[in-house]
Amino acid sequence: MASPVFFVKKKDGKLQFVQDYHKLNEFTVKNRYLLPLASDIINQLKGAKYFTKLNVCWGYNNVWIKEGDEWKAAFVTNQGLFEPQVMFFRLMNSPATFQALMNSIFADLIAQGKVAVYLDDILIYSTNLEEHHRTTHEVLK
Repeated sequence: MASPVFFVKKKDGKLQFVQDYHKLNEFTVKNRYLLPLASDIINQLKGAKYFTKLNVCWGYNNVWIKEGDEWKAAFVTNQGLFEPQVMFFRLMNSPATFQALMNSIFADLIAQGKVAVYLDDILIYSTNLEEHHRTTHEVLK
C-alpha cells in the first residue's frame, strides 16, 4: 500500500511536497505518549527572567524509520515508488515519537527545571543570566 502525494502552495508561494497518509494512519496502532500541556509548561516558567526559544528545523526528518518498516511509509509519484528512510510530519505517530525522543535527549535539563520541550520547540529559561548562558550552551552542544 503506497500513499499518494500532492503539492500545496505555501504562504511564500513555493510548493510543498505532501504525502497523504490517511489510509496508513487508519491501520496504525496509536502511540499514546503524551505531549506536554501548555499550562504545565507555563507553570514551570514562574520566576524565570531569561528565555531563549530554539526550533529544531525539520525535526521529524531527523528521526530514522525503524529498519524494515520503511515500506509502510512508501509513497508513489509519477517517478515511481519511494520508501522514506526518515519520519514525516503526517505519520500518525510522528508527534509522540519525536516528543519522546526530545524528552529523552533533554531529560536532565527538563528535570532540573531549566528547559521545556514541546515537539520541535525548545524553551530555555532561568532566573539569572550566567545560568542561562550555561544552559543555552549545553543545549546547543
